[in-house]
Amino acid sequence: MSASFLLAIDQGTTSSRAVVYDAALAPVASAQREFNQHFPQSGWVEHDADEIWDGVVAVCRDAMAEAGIEASQIAGIGITNQRETTVIWDRATGKPIAKAIVWQDRRTAEHCRTLEAAGHGATVSERTGLRLDPYFSATKIGWLLDHVEGARARAEAGELAFGTIDTFLLWRLTGGDVHATDATNASRTALFDISAQRWDDDLLQIFGVPRSLLPDVRDCAAEFGATAPSLFGAPIPVRGIAGDQQAALIGQACFAPGMTKSTYGTGCFVISNTGDTLLRSKNQLLSTVGYRLDGVVTYALEGSIFVAGSAIQWLRDALQVIDSAPDSAAIAEAHGIERDVIVVPAFTGLGAPYWDPDARGAVLGLTRGSGREALVTATLQSVALQTWDLVGAIREDGVTPAEIRVDGGMVANDWFLQFLADVTRSHIERPQQTESTVLGAAALAGLQAGVFDSLDALSGAWQRDAAFAPKLGEADATTLTDAWRDAVARVRG
Repeated sequence: MSASFLLAIDQGTTSSRAVVYDAALAPVASAQREFNQHFPQSGWVEHDADEIWDGVVAVCRDAMAEAGIEASQIAGIGITNQRETTVIWDRATGKPIAKAIVWQDRRTAEHCRTLEAAGHGATVSERTGLRLDPYFSATKIGWLLDHVEGARARAEAGELAFGTIDTFLLWRLTGGDVHATDATNASRTALFDISAQRWDDDLLQIFGVPRSLLPDVRDCAAEFGATAPSLFGAPIPVRGIAGDQQAALIGQACFAPGMTKSTYGTGCFVISNTGDTLLRSKNQLLSTVGYRLDGVVTYALEGSIFVAGSAIQWLRDALQVIDSAPDSAAIAEAHGIERDVIVVPAFTGLGAPYWDPDARGAVLGLTRGSGREALVTATLQSVALQTWDLVGAIREDGVTPAEIRVDGGMVANDWFLQFLADVTRSHIERPQQTESTVLGAAALAGLQAGVFDSLDALSGAWQRDAAFAPKLGEADATTLTDAWRDAVARVRG
């Protein structure tokens, strides 16, 4: 039996999924499993890495069973993952020393302020393209070392290993043989010099992270070892890894400078390809690694929104004003654009371009007539208005996208995409395969396995499903965005 299938693992913030693709990158079978979220204190978010591991193995087995294939028919595994989320585990046992600290977690905000006051912000920005913010892994590592009894001494003795979720999964998949990550995930730790493409000793000292904790850094398409035979019946080579947003950039075939994608999952992430130019933002966007192939780095400019799809989950689970996420589309369609109520979903602070970890959410403009429809529609609009903030910053930094390719769960909502086009004054393109993140992981594995011989071959697999152009008058759009800016200023104040 020829190895012509690809198995992609998409380990996200709220669920883990596995998808089997054929040699034309068409999905054959998939399985998904949600896992628990832990909120031990205000602003803290944790995951149980063992629970994630169990779920990943289960969905891989389920997807393979549904596809009716064996391990020997799989040319490679690709992994994509929630970025920045931090796990430290025992090298001897593979057991995490504590729950994983999730990218959304804000517990190290005060420590970041202390480091900023000490003058380290410029060094972090210059070397990593990032900011001194709790979002990134470095201060999370330090927190675990300082708050888990004996952890720092054990780390310095070489007994512990650090990884983002991809690294932890790879360690477990290979039976502890491989401790590695890829350049995109490394670039999100605030410990990696993205120009020199190496862990930086000055940053390790600033954040108090022993070098012995760190994984090897490889290309996004590379040989990452093989799975333990006991997991899936025979070894399967792991051949691709990228953080979720960079994987979506690849899945959307944004391979030319200026090409831009926006992913709507738990958060929203806009990334523009800047080619071999490491563009420094004047508007508090992040400079990051878009992907690294054959040792060649393609850079990107990124804006991160912490709350997008999770705002719709908030309507469903906390407020219980909708029964399911698709209800929001029908409500907004019937209600029309909401011009009075504004929702600022700063549940865990504000990301780009504000970077305010202390901001909290608010609903403004309520009147006696405001009801369920206004609240639901305003929440949908808040995601598009946050994207408007990012697209404006990208344009001011000198990148002008011809169109924005969108993906993720929210893009099934036509009303939302039309409003997004209206407020961003952009052409929005939705692909036929809207799960671009997991598609990108499969594409990387396929590149390394020789299923695809070039990025051009991947570009040819991208197909448009629908396009949305601005319809709302520019004056009306400006009124909405001005009101949004005012609302954000009130939340920050």
